[in-house]
Amino acid sequence: MDRRRFLTAAGVLSLGAAAGLTACSSSGGSTSAEAAGTGGSGGGGSRKVNLGFIALTDSASIIMAKELGYFDELDLDVTISKQASWPALRDALLNGQIDGAHCLYSMPLAVATGIGGDGSTDLKVAMMLNQNGQGITLSNDFSEIGYGDPTKAKSILEGKDAPQLAMTFPGGTHDLWLRYWLAATGADTSKVAIQPIPPPNMVQNMSAGTVQGYCVGEPWNAVAVKQGIGFTHLATQDLWLNHPEKALVAGTGLQQQPEVLVDVMRAVLRASKWLDEPANRSEAAETIGVEGYVNAPPEEIRGRLTGVYDLGADLGEKDFEGSQMQFFRDGEVNAPRQSHMIWALAQYVRLGLLPEAPDYTAVAAAAVVPDLYAEAAAAESVDVPDDDMAPFEVVLDGVTFDPTDPDAEAERR
Repeated sequence: MDRRRFLTAAGVLSLGAAAGLTACSSSGGSTSAEAAGTGGSGGGGSRKVNLGFIALTDSASIIMAKELGYFDELDLDVTISKQASWPALRDALLNGQIDGAHCLYSMPLAVATGIGGDGSTDLKVAMMLNQNGQGITLSNDFSEIGYGDPTKAKSILEGKDAPQLAMTFPGGTHDLWLRYWLAATGADTSKVAIQPIPPPNMVQNMSAGTVQGYCVGEPWNAVAVKQGIGFTHLATQDLWLNHPEKALVAGTGLQQQPEVLVDVMRAVLRASKWLDEPANRSEAAETIGVEGYVNAPPEEIRGRLTGVYDLGADLGEKDFEGSQMQFFRDGEVNAPRQSHMIWALAQYVRLGLLPEAPDYTAVAAAAVVPDLYAEAAAAESVDVPDDDMAPFEVVLDGVTFDPTDPDAEAERR
């Protein structure tokens, strides 16, 4: 459908577009010129591809596909370019400066509905990159609420010194995890301020007192603990076990080269398998920690990548071994699912990011290219799960989501 009909169906013609523009301008800049540098130059292949990424641990499968030579094996000359913020990455994808990217899986939805963009439907989820491994970090001043019980946070959220909170991109995964947690606390959060901040700047902002809490990917939760300024109140695998997180998102140019996109996915699948071998996690922390990639000390990446979390604030350690950040899980991680898109859209309505329900099925279907992933998986002898559109449980509040009835979730309070 054309853009106007799409936006009309989503119910966000002018309001959504205005919200997207406001959100983008408030998240630390939005031009593709903000790319912070290049993590790795091209290889020896004949087909050139430029992939973007943000300095987060869950960019590891793209980085390791480069470092382990998997792109080269498939005759791909891949450059991976660090981007300064999610808005910068979004714009680089839309204007063709980069061909694809390590990306928030819900970014195509946020852009299409106007929450985090201008309504473009040009961005497509080709495959998923990881599950789990994000977190909600709060200032040590609130350490009395401890780990994992959202109802204990109600008093601080309703108090006169309620924390100022941050996430990474309007309508992105961290925005959803943060707002879902806020709803689960039962607090009146009408006066809670939430602002977008690029992931690598979260710790600096907490240290400066700009925010007292945030939701972000690793290693920026672990870094706050290491610096003694924050503690992990919730890991997202305790919000929704094996939740979708980052995706390989393709721009229009890469979509028009399906054979190239399939081979990019094949290389990333190989790296995903490698990363899920426990013996390789420590090496991965060393590789991705360098300045050109995540730019964090390997010891501040390694613990949470291997599954043992120092929670900070004298709360001790929590062992997530087996449910920490996952990249493959025998192929369970990597298949894009329309049901996960529908869940995010339902949260947009439930949590007040959209004024009315979009056409859930149409918007979700437009955001994924599952046939190409199936081709890549077959070439790598990876089974594609058959669970799309099956109900699943979000464990934080024990709610089962039925993707065939998104209105029930959207209307839940």
